[in-house]
Amino acid sequence: MRRGHSLITRLALLFALLSFGVVGAVGYALYRGMEVQLSLRDDAALVNRVDQLRTLLRDADVLDLIHTKPQLFANMLGNHESLLTVKFAGEAPLVDVNPGHSPVPDMAPVPANAPLTLGAVQHTLGADGVPFIAVAASAATTDPRRELHIVTGRLMSERTRLLRGYRDQIIALALGAAMLMALVAFSVARRGLRPLSRLADQTAAIGIASLSVRIAQPDAPRELAPLIANFNGMLDRLETSFTQLSQVSADMAHDLRTPIGNMLGQIEVGLGQLRDAGYYQKLLGSNFEELQRLSKMINNMLFLARAEHADHAIERKLLDVGEELQLIGEYFEGPAEERDVRLVFHGGGTVWADPTLLRRALANLLANAVRYADAGSEIMLTSEQGAAGTTLSVENRGPTIAPQHLARLFDRYYRVDPSRHESSGASGLGLSIVRSIMALHQGTWDASSDAGATRFTLFFPVRPPAN
Repeated sequence: MRRGHSLITRLALLFALLSFGVVGAVGYALYRGMEVQLSLRDDAALVNRVDQLRTLLRDADVLDLIHTKPQLFANMLGNHESLLTVKFAGEAPLVDVNPGHSPVPDMAPVPANAPLTLGAVQHTLGADGVPFIAVAASAATTDPRRELHIVTGRLMSERTRLLRGYRDQIIALALGAAMLMALVAFSVARRGLRPLSRLADQTAAIGIASLSVRIAQPDAPRELAPLIANFNGMLDRLETSFTQLSQVSADMAHDLRTPIGNMLGQIEVGLGQLRDAGYYQKLLGSNFEELQRLSKMINNMLFLARAEHADHAIERKLLDVGEELQLIGEYFEGPAEERDVRLVFHGGGTVWADPTLLRRALANLLANAVRYADAGSEIMLTSEQGAAGTTLSVENRGPTIAPQHLARLFDRYYRVDPSRHESSGASGLGLSIVRSIMALHQGTWDASSDAGATRFTLFFPVRPPAN
């Protein structure tokens, strides 16, 4: 599997790109500003030069000035890449200074009586891509009284070299800043992500044998605090689940081993020698009871697995509580008489529940109550109707359950008195099934025991209004 770049490398590259972009953008803005200012300066210098020539030629004898001081015009240019052409309209140039042999642009001159502005400057590119600026203007002379055409221009090689050097410095500065920021970001990110590295080392050291270990980083940044808290919470749940799973596995192995051992022992004795038909019939009856117990245990385990680890669909409807309690009471009349206890019903109303699951939950509670009720006592089945839902309770008189056992009564295979395991005939899953049924109904379950009275309470929420 291909692995991507580390988070530290990505952060360093990101900061490098950001710094290069920021420095480059600032440098580009400064470069453009400098370019505009230099262009305006050069345009103004060229316009000023032409304006000076117009003034000079207007106040002097043109022909005499050209013949006596021809070097004057070349000196006014001050640059070997400049050109100057002065001529009368339609005649050969009187002055032609062009040391760089630049092509003379064909431009319409600004009239002699019109002022020169920066808008009169024409911008073009030379053959090598170097900018070229030019101005054409007319000048009225006094002697002779004629109109001269002045064309002057300049190749901006010097400005181009200056801007190129400035641009190269900006690029070098941006690259240097990017490299520096990459190193700084790498160092800072590595230091900032150090708590993550420690967290990874601590989590890697946690295994099945060390589920009780918790992540402890008192100096961790606040951003990691929720992650550490959630991870520790997950470890709590894993430890609890693993402990319960280990206990369930041990209890289940013990519960399965007992009936299987009984059947194997009885069959081994029966096969040891020839027996009469009555013995074998009794042996089959005993094995049948053990198989029934195994079947019930397996069915309960399957029910819990489906209810807790799948989307168990239930069909809830409004049920008459009185009718449901009456059905359950009729079913337990026989076991209640054998234990010399009496069933008493109080309350009524309706409950929004799945009929089959409701009856199974009540049956498990009632079977538990009948099993542990004192002889000659009463078992109370009560229904209370409220605005939020319906509360059903089963109360019996019997041994008081210690407070430390109440919270775990609904755990799988948990028994208050392990010594009564064999004699009770129970699988240890009845109350766990009740808990799963109530979870499917989004309800609550509770147990209390005081002064010989044990009470199991189930709360079914009211039916939500239709959308």
